[in-house]
Amino acid sequence: MIEHKVHARVGLLGNPSDVYYGRTISLSLGNFWASVRLHPSEHLLISPHPFHDLVQFDSLPHLVNRLNNEGYYGGVRLLMAICKVFHNYCKDNDINLQGGNFTLSYDTTIPRQTGLSGSSAIVCAALNCLLDFYKVRHLIKVEVRPNLVLNAEKELGIVAGLQDRVAQVYGGLVYMDFSKEYIDDLGHGMYTPMDIDLLPPLHLIYAENPSDSGKVHSTVRQRWLDGDKFTTSSMEEVANLPLEGRTALLEKNYTKFAELMNRNFDLRRAMFGDDVLGALNLKMVEVARSVGAAAKFTGSGGAVVAFCPNGPSQAKLLEDACEKAGFVIEPVKVVSSCLNEIDLKTLSPQ
Repeated sequence: MIEHKVHARVGLLGNPSDVYYGRTISLSLGNFWASVRLHPSEHLLISPHPFHDLVQFDSLPHLVNRLNNEGYYGGVRLLMAICKVFHNYCKDNDINLQGGNFTLSYDTTIPRQTGLSGSSAIVCAALNCLLDFYKVRHLIKVEVRPNLVLNAEKELGIVAGLQDRVAQVYGGLVYMDFSKEYIDDLGHGMYTPMDIDLLPPLHLIYAENPSDSGKVHSTVRQRWLDGDKFTTSSMEEVANLPLEGRTALLEKNYTKFAELMNRNFDLRRAMFGDDVLGALNLKMVEVARSVGAAAKFTGSGGAVVAFCPNGPSQAKLLEDACEKAGFVIEPVKVVSSCLNEIDLKTLSPQ
């Protein structure tokens, strides 16, 4: 049996500029993970999860309540999509796949609707299983793998960027540059791993029931495509924050880093508007800021990453404020890079 675990991720700076030829810094979050198991079998089987792919219910109200809380889709479709994308990539690149059939199953602890990249974690873990089952890890470059994960999700109509997939393929702390020239010339960005010991203590804040997050459709993408000056200049500023943030981390200038986190959120709020962000998401940031902590979304909303520049006493105030507001708060556990020796040999020189 082959098993791979992939952790959730936190967008630390620069999101959502990854889908606008920007830059980001992201980390691999050890608090939550998804795992996929593969074992040889007579037929190719995608095994449904006993909870996330539930098709048997106690009653009609149980079914409706489940759909209201969990939605219609579990992880089976994600596993099927990455199998298709992986097969087609290997076929297009003359990579011969030798091996029999297999059974794929998955599990996940990543909370839904928290912006912690639960879907891509499942896809990334499944891709790792396929790479090892067919013994082609050395033939598919690490830089290409985030594109495969993203393409699997695009198959299902999931709108996303490369940032999450890069963070989960690489693990650890990664600086990413998605400049148009890189995307056009290479088909991917430039990804630079950083030392996780450069990070200060961080906290994760999220709601146990995020159902009242923002649901209003955003017009930012269309405004950016139309060349709206405010949107393009704001997104460019968001894309520049990781440049300053990388320097701040290398110099361990955490006061500056806190300012950049806050600026990231403020720019996002100005572009997207409160109706899109959602009252619950805004409240999480406001609770953190009420005690002087820096705070921003980990992704598109649902969870917040916070930093207390004044140390443990401020962190205690943050914990108390979150508990009073009904939010879950826990220290961020950062996972080191998950690349092995075979992976590292496929990396292009920078």
